[in-house]
Amino acid sequence: MGNVDRFTLENIGDGLIAAAEEMFISWGRTSQSPIIYEVLDYAAGLTDANGDLIAQANGVTGFLGTITYSVKSVIEKFGYDGLKPGDIILTNDPYNGSGTHLCDVSAVMPIFYKGEIIAFAANKGHWNEIGGKSLGSWSTNSTEIYQEGLQFPIIKVYEEGKLNEAIKDMIEANVRTPEMTLGDLYAQTASLRVAERRVLELVERYGRDAVLESIRLMMENGEKLAKQELKKLPHGTFEADGYIDTESNGIEDVYVKAKVTITDDSFIIDLTGSGSQVPAPINCTKYGAYSAARVVYRAIVCPHAEANEGFYKPLKVIVPDGTVFSAVRPAPVSCNWEAFSHLTDLVAKALAPHAPDRITAGHFLSIIGTIVGGIDDRTKEPFVLCEPQAGGWGAGINKDGENGLVAIDDGETYNMPVEVAETRYPILVEQYSFNLASGDGKYRGGFGLIRDYRILNSNAELTTIASRYRYLPWGVNGGSPGSNNKVQVFTNGDIVERATFSNFPLKKNDLVRFISGGGGGYGNPIERDPMMVLEDVKNEYITPEKALKVYGVVIEEKEGALSVNMDETQKLRQKMKAV
Repeated sequence: MGNVDRFTLENIGDGLIAAAEEMFISWGRTSQSPIIYEVLDYAAGLTDANGDLIAQANGVTGFLGTITYSVKSVIEKFGYDGLKPGDIILTNDPYNGSGTHLCDVSAVMPIFYKGEIIAFAANKGHWNEIGGKSLGSWSTNSTEIYQEGLQFPIIKVYEEGKLNEAIKDMIEANVRTPEMTLGDLYAQTASLRVAERRVLELVERYGRDAVLESIRLMMENGEKLAKQELKKLPHGTFEADGYIDTESNGIEDVYVKAKVTITDDSFIIDLTGSGSQVPAPINCTKYGAYSAARVVYRAIVCPHAEANEGFYKPLKVIVPDGTVFSAVRPAPVSCNWEAFSHLTDLVAKALAPHAPDRITAGHFLSIIGTIVGGIDDRTKEPFVLCEPQAGGWGAGINKDGENGLVAIDDGETYNMPVEVAETRYPILVEQYSFNLASGDGKYRGGFGLIRDYRILNSNAELTTIASRYRYLPWGVNGGSPGSNNKVQVFTNGDIVERATFSNFPLKKNDLVRFISGGGGGYGNPIERDPMMVLEDVKNEYITPEKALKVYGVVIEEKEGALSVNMDETQKLRQKMKAV
């Protein structure tokens, strides 16, 4: 460590983490898109000069792997000699490091100190519009990448601090909301400069060598922590399989499987045997698979760990090219979160019986990506409401599942606040309530949500996609499965229900209802604490009839108050156990 003490190195490390977090906050505060400043569909981070992750601030957990690979793709294309101070590079190429879909644009900036690249600042977020065949750019019925919007093949949007006007003009000419999209570009790139200033302040204060030594220490500590936690996990090989059932482009089921092997110093996810890539946008590329693996690995191994390359060093992903988890050009990927999410679910499902203290039952899983858009009657301009939906999570070994929480892919994001949705868009939110169908068990699954959008505009269209329409969230140790995700449109007196809608036309007074599923249950329902069953009845989550039939709890009402008849409950439960 030279002349720098351990406490100073730790302070430098915290300063680097703070720089990543300030970059994140800066972009959110200056963005023009609600999907950035309200939903938090973005991430920001720092890497070392090799592109290895130092620190990352996330809204979307799905971006946990993409910062690293975006930076490495820039290094691979330009080399160190091809990068200059003030350069900012854009990439959204899913097949070459960016990893998700075209709406998610990465911006990368080398940080120079005395002519040497000492780090990179990078961020990635969802641009509300990036062209393509569909309003809002991502599409549920695309058959190739070229239909999904503009592709940035690792290009310099700023060269030595100067904006490339040709790229700006190209973006402006190819998106439906140029002012908003360019505003997000400027906010995104400005936030990189915030991180650059903070890193250089650390270098000026502590010296180049101390900062680089601190980075090395962060990586070393991350690896030590990961291996320490791996020793606490069950060792061996565990498997799970399932189906992606979005019905996109008429494809009902895509088979997926994962084999997870854990040792003292490795966590290996083998996706060999999963279905081939399909002509529907539910594929992800191998970089998306790498990122998904990081999400579930961190959640299981140590969710409170700082995200850095050292912590992820024990993780290995095996996936042959051309599967639904490793699609190759020109496969469509605009709804890539479906493959991504199912990868995380397979790993959790494989390990859940063996690590009950770390993994809950299955959750609603699909982010139920939603676009409601059209031409606003008031402004004559396009409007695009783009958001995820929240739902129910699975129960655990000692707790009920969470209600109305976003899916694992979306992490710390939010759905659109009612006030923002009604102010920014010509819609009315008529219902926002719990979907009380969830998995029963000693601990019950969390509740999904019901959200109704009434169309106030003369025209609109709906694009949405949901898996877990036919295959329900799984229960654990005798808990029952949860409930399904579905979307309903009420139009012309009819109800149209599907998992997926593609540019479905809407007119004034039509209503769109999003119903997210409830999580799976944990344990035998007749082992549920009768007092917890009573509370569920009092909260009107279940009826007294269900308390009796499913949980074996006899609820009585005396003088206007509900209570449990414990004697009758014990007798009934003995009969139910005997059966």
